[in-house]
Amino acid sequence: MKPIIIYGAGGFGKEIACLINEINEIEPKWNLLGFIDDGLEVGTEIKYGRVLGGIDFLNQYETEIAVVFSIANAPILEKVVSKITNSNIYFPNIISPGVKFYDSPSFEIGKGNVISNGCRFSCDVKIGDFNLFNGFVAFGHDVRIGDFNILSPSARLSGCCIVTGK
Repeated sequence: MKPIIIYGAGGFGKEIACLINEINEIEPKWNLLGFIDDGLEVGTEIKYGRVLGGIDFLNQYETEIAVVFSIANAPILEKVVSKITNSNIYFPNIISPGVKFYDSPSFEIGKGNVISNGCRFSCDVKIGDFNLFNGFVAFGHDVRIGDFNILSPSARLSGCCIVTGK
């Protein structure tokens, strides 16, 4: 299993830990090492792990590590991502097994996205980098999503909608 760290130890961080557990139940893929949080002390226990450190800890990490973000504030998320300078860090897409793709071959996605349970994607949907889609977000045909967008539960974007982000 590949090591992964969640950046942000709040409520959405716990939800992402549950999402990682859900993925692992189907196919063991991720070994959750803990959380990065600049506002909590190292060693603080969270239900699904402990705080390992802050941005400095991450930038000094010596081996390859996946990082997923649980920061549901787009400007802060973009600022944090810009401060990560360690070439050992990569940003996988974390996609719930409960997501429905109606035309997978026409779906395009960047890096560092979180797609929670119940989301649905029609055809010809394109998604950029570092977007967070909480539960049951739906996308119609030809939707385009830029970078650093946060969509709350049950958001709906109909066909040909463009969300640029930033």
